[in-house]
Amino acid sequence: MIRWIKYCVKAGIALGLLGLIAASIYCWHLTGLVEDRFSGRKWQIPSVIYSDTTLLYTGRKVNLDSFKERLKGIGYRPTGDSPHKKGDYRVSGNELEIYLNDLNVPGKTRFGFPLLLTLKNNAIASMVRRDSGQPVPILELEPEVLMRYFGKTRELRQVVPIDEIPESLQYAVMAAEDARFYTHFGIDPRGILRAVYTNLRHGAIRQGGSTLTQQLAKNYFLTPERTFSRKLNELFISLAIELKYGKDEILGIYLNEIYFGQKGSASVNGAGEAAKFYFNKRVQDLSLAESATIAGLIKGPNLYSPYRNMERSLKRRNSVLDSMFKNGWITAADLEEASATPIKVSGFQAYSQTAPYFLDYVSSQVKEVYPATTLSSMGFSIFTTLDTQVQAAAERALDLGLARLEQKNPKLKRSNPAERLQGAIVVLQPRTGNILAMVGGRDYKVSQFNRATQAKRQPGSCFKPIVASVLLDQFKPSDILSNEKTDYVVDNKTWTPNNFSEQKEKSLTVRDMLRVSSNRAAVDMLVRGGTKRTANRLKQFHLSTPVPPWPSMVLGASEVIPMELARAYAVFASDGIQPYPLSLKDVMDETGEFLVGRRMEIEPVLSPGEAYLITSMLESAVKKGTGRALARYGVDFPVAGKTGTTNNFRDAWFVGYTPDLLALVWVGFDNNEPIYATGGSAALPIWAELVSAIPGYVSGNAFVPPPDVVNMKVCRESGNRADGLRCPDAYDEYFLETNLPDDTCSLHSGSSLLDRMGRGIKQLFN
Repeated sequence: MIRWIKYCVKAGIALGLLGLIAASIYCWHLTGLVEDRFSGRKWQIPSVIYSDTTLLYTGRKVNLDSFKERLKGIGYRPTGDSPHKKGDYRVSGNELEIYLNDLNVPGKTRFGFPLLLTLKNNAIASMVRRDSGQPVPILELEPEVLMRYFGKTRELRQVVPIDEIPESLQYAVMAAEDARFYTHFGIDPRGILRAVYTNLRHGAIRQGGSTLTQQLAKNYFLTPERTFSRKLNELFISLAIELKYGKDEILGIYLNEIYFGQKGSASVNGAGEAAKFYFNKRVQDLSLAESATIAGLIKGPNLYSPYRNMERSLKRRNSVLDSMFKNGWITAADLEEASATPIKVSGFQAYSQTAPYFLDYVSSQVKEVYPATTLSSMGFSIFTTLDTQVQAAAERALDLGLARLEQKNPKLKRSNPAERLQGAIVVLQPRTGNILAMVGGRDYKVSQFNRATQAKRQPGSCFKPIVASVLLDQFKPSDILSNEKTDYVVDNKTWTPNNFSEQKEKSLTVRDMLRVSSNRAAVDMLVRGGTKRTANRLKQFHLSTPVPPWPSMVLGASEVIPMELARAYAVFASDGIQPYPLSLKDVMDETGEFLVGRRMEIEPVLSPGEAYLITSMLESAVKKGTGRALARYGVDFPVAGKTGTTNNFRDAWFVGYTPDLLALVWVGFDNNEPIYATGGSAALPIWAELVSAIPGYVSGNAFVPPPDVVNMKVCRESGNRADGLRCPDAYDEYFLETNLPDDTCSLHSGSSLLDRMGRGIKQLFN
């Protein structure tokens, strides 16, 4: 019997040694797997698309409500006191105190500092550093997150190094999950026994025995199933992790990995993202109470979320604070102060996209360079040209404008959302081509079809200035055109253009043709200039839709894409240079290295003088022509623009620009039903509402004639140089220095003063 017992003991020892050796070998094997997993990319981090930065400078006009929305969008928090932490701001009367966040964008890095911004008459009067009193002439606000390229897991995560995570959060997490983290070797026998005892005493699962290392092993390497083999693997992997890595590194990985709740369909992972989601702060700026709140979430993010149950979250937070005190990590005073602090969350915002039509447009360009798998995992930073203030103003103006049209005319209302009245807006910087805003439709959820970049619509009279611009080598603004009814033969068929409204004048100057948008005079100009020659020259505007050499092309009979029409008008606003519409500026990897940089592309289309002549004539259209309604909407700064209305009222347009900004508005039905409104009554009010909402983007500067333009007095009746005081209707006109009137007016050279007075009185009463 004794011999048998000795044999069993020896066998047991041998088996134990063999088991220990096997476990050691298996554990050593696992260290290799752990190293492979942790030495590579630890997380699939979605790439982020950002808006452009916002430039602030003395004299810039500011819409305060819009500006506060901008601050909210980039993570600033209003406070009742003078800001003393980055990301806080306070509005007091005409003063705005901001503690700026750090700025890190391509080509520029700036550390945050306290700023005092003073407003006067809705403009920035001064900007001064509050810490030094030094004036700040110009600065940039950070870009706003527009979108993330998620993978299958849809995880939101900001990776933060362990040395940037405050000790208060590190201790809070250990107090909540593993107080003996720095003393055990990945497995805590004492903790396991304590958990078993507690659970048996309460007859329910009240406490877990898993260490932080075990939780990390489970999250990284194992499935969530509850089996003995999975638990055994968890123990071995935990030992392997502890053998290979130091405690600080393990804690850092854990704090960036752990799940903290849901933001709509996206999961909030890591302490960095949790700090932003719950408190709209950088993790570095968390207070002790906030750190304890976040640590308390780990046990049950949905159960203890302050967004779901504030009372339960508060109780859990205070429990974490008590544990921190018992472990000697905070003082009694710290405990008392933090426990008395209410939980103030930033406000729940589910993940959503800003400017979805624009983002589709940008994404199509980015995906030409990078596959979706790369974008959803590599953590690229993609910087765009979008200005969120302009975008918000454009979306709001379109929504209000379309609703106003439907209210005014019930025939425009449709019960089916997919059949409702539609619109599109494009806003550009004409000299750079930067797309500041893009609205491709009324509701992206209903229709993802981008009418700004994909629709092909007839431009109507908006095409007249483009045709006129390529004929300025043959025609002068003062040249006389026929406004009489005329028949033309096109493809062996008779075609007779009609004016939109009856016009009594039998002739019009080129300027007046654009001002009143005469169809007959426009066709007369085109036919005399040559349809084939004109169509060939229009190719320099890079329209992707064909423009057949027919007389009707000057009336906008051929379809265009709204974005391309906006690009064509940008030629007039930028001294004859056509920019390429730019949406993507830079792409950087997670280390800050440049990957892609799109720079401004421009091409000369017209001479500066030709571009200015069109601008000058379109200023007349706004002041005294088809666009004169702008004045009723409070637009009192220099604007050049053109309305457009197509046959049967199927399309309504307005394209207007200043030296700083160009905006195009289109309104219509997708199925070409009539909207019973003109460009002046449907599209122009939307344009006015948009531009009035963004005063900081309109300088009020006038258009300046270039050196190759000459001003002189001409006779409106003859189109020639005015003959002193003899011509009764002389006015100042602009000309290319290479295409000046050759003759002096002969119509009035022999007239007497009495004759001129008689004609003037007759014109007055007619």
